[in-house]
Amino acid sequence: MGPIVAYQLATGLGVLAGAVLVKSAMEHKPMAGQWPRCPSCNGTGRVACMCSRWSDGDVGCRTCSGSGRMGCSSCGGSGTGRPIPVKLSVRPPPNRPS
Repeated sequence: MGPIVAYQLATGLGVLAGAVLVKSAMEHKPMAGQWPRCPSCNGTGRVACMCSRWSDGDVGCRTCSGSGRMGCSSCGGSGTGRPIPVKLSVRPPPNRPS
């Protein structure tokens, strides 16, 4: 077996080992993590663009760059249904004289 064949064999085995590791990691920890998938985009982070929904067959606008898919507005493109933190400021009511 020549050095080139041995190198190709080692590279192929390394790729297979990497694929097995990635597969086992994905089975134990899904990409969405602790948050549920977004119901609007089903966890992809992308939805059909308005230009593909309302067009007569042609697709392409500035929002989707011609792909026909744009970022999900429900999850912000993250693909998860996690709540967006909002900071509220509440002021006490003014004092009224009695």
